[in-house]
Amino acid sequence: MDSKTQRNYGSPQSRRAFLRLGLGGFVGLTLPELFRQRTLAAPPPPSRRSAIIVVWLQGGASHLETYDPKPEAPSEYRGPFQPIQTRVQGLDFCELLPQQAALADKCTLLKSLVHSGFCHDDGPQQIFTGHPIQGRRLKPDNPEMLAIVNSLRPNPGRDLPNYVGVNPIPYLGSAYLGPAYDPFSVYGDPNAPEFEVPNIGLKDAATAKRMNERIGLRVSLDRLNREIDRQGNMGAMDSFEAQAWCMLTGSAARQAFDISKEDPRSRERYGRNMWGQQCLLARRLVEAGVELVTVTLNGPLCGRVGNWDDHAVNHHVFDGMKYRAPFFDQAVSALIEDVHQRGLDQHVLIVVGGDFGRTPKISYAASSGGGVASGATGTMQPGRDHWPMAMSFLFSGGRINPGQVIGATDARGEHAVQRRLGVQDFVATLYRHLEIDASRIEIPNFSGRPVPILQDGKPIPELLGRV
Repeated sequence: MDSKTQRNYGSPQSRRAFLRLGLGGFVGLTLPELFRQRTLAAPPPPSRRSAIIVVWLQGGASHLETYDPKPEAPSEYRGPFQPIQTRVQGLDFCELLPQQAALADKCTLLKSLVHSGFCHDDGPQQIFTGHPIQGRRLKPDNPEMLAIVNSLRPNPGRDLPNYVGVNPIPYLGSAYLGPAYDPFSVYGDPNAPEFEVPNIGLKDAATAKRMNERIGLRVSLDRLNREIDRQGNMGAMDSFEAQAWCMLTGSAARQAFDISKEDPRSRERYGRNMWGQQCLLARRLVEAGVELVTVTLNGPLCGRVGNWDDHAVNHHVFDGMKYRAPFFDQAVSALIEDVHQRGLDQHVLIVVGGDFGRTPKISYAASSGGGVASGATGTMQPGRDHWPMAMSFLFSGGRINPGQVIGATDARGEHAVQRRLGVQDFVATLYRHLEIDASRIEIPNFSGRPVPILQDGKPIPELLGRV
């Protein structure tokens, strides 16, 4: 981008209204016109652009039981697990992550990320918008950066979405950009025999033919144009419709999402469970050309409450970490190794993290219910609470120099004491990897006022890919 860029995305509307408008478009626009509009909107993309996979630990994993153990801390802080050496001199991981420790020389660890969001909504919203959001809201007021990238890097005529949420990260959203730039959402367990992604790759040629004939009808064109003019959402609707049509009739999406076609040895390598197959699906998607993929690790593999939110009332924090760590360790280590072995690390950046860290000082409370990693109701058990003053993020691929450690926390893991970095720096780094100069781009908000996509922050030098 060589000058300030502004794009008019129009006024917001609900997803239901947007889908209703989109369905109207299917019977109102011819397919050639649909693609003509998209081709005029932007030049075709290069054959291989930078991509990203975010592995998200919903609820916030304890940094002390993952990447920043503190074995010398007092007993009320350190927990029961020991550190183990990694393949990077001077860097220890928790003993729960032996497979990731063996691949640490392919990674860079950031130990000193901080923000001010103490809740599960404003934590990820700060991390992915770069704005100092505080207070409870289900969706951010400003679009998260992956939705912005999705709007800035269209892929006309492709039958793959450019942004896929494999179990999307909660609390994020496209805000005033409009729902066309939200992720294509994939739910369910990819390890289940019946797993299938709906609304992609019509297998019945007769159905595809009927759909094509319907699209050719123009009886609703006048009404549709009036509605579009009133809503000011032509760009978003056009993008939505073209992508939907391509995915319905093309074969690339069906092939990329069909994890049953994967070599059984690869499936075993990632782990024949939900998290392993989610990470494998992410690799399949970026290999097929999807550029933005998020994978949320939650559900039954976390324990009783289905996430990493290890308050004592939810989980016995140490039982919870011990239970879920093998699934997490295998899935992420397989993803890192696979991406490097296939040469995808030259353009794909893997990012692993969650809402925040956990309180270094262990708390105790009565369990609110028995189950996996939680004692019977009323049982006193240990926990760790929300802690945004120190958290660890793991990076791999993206042509970054591996084997680095960025920042450090104090002896008890309470505060970042070296290279304290904020969410603006984190977002600026991801933008730079995705070939976007965030300092030069503005987009209009709900009122039409141009807003920089990033208010502050600079890319973290250690995480910039080699030229």
